[in-house]
Amino acid sequence: MARPRQVRKKYTKQFREEAVRLAESSARPLSEVAHQLGMDPSTLWNWVRRDRGSGEAGQSGELTVSEREELKRLRRENAELREDREILKKATAFFAKENK
Repeated sequence: MARPRQVRKKYTKQFREEAVRLAESSARPLSEVAHQLGMDPSTLWNWVRRDRGSGEAGQSGELTVSEREELKRLRRENAELREDREILKKATAFFAKENK
């Protein structure tokens, strides 16, 4: 006999965010929070893990999205500062020649 197909539940983004917030702020075990919300504990665990992964470096040392954005911004800023420094060096050399 074939087993009946399980229907996947669809959760709204708002529900997911609230469930993760509740799981992280609660002192109760994750499985208890999941059962209280009427969902499978492994689903909630996956959501919490993804949420933590988006804010912290992963186990493999990969950068998160926010860290990549910050790195990109800092590299751009660093390049601008180097360019400014080169311009100031040239200006200093130019004015030093004029004063002699």
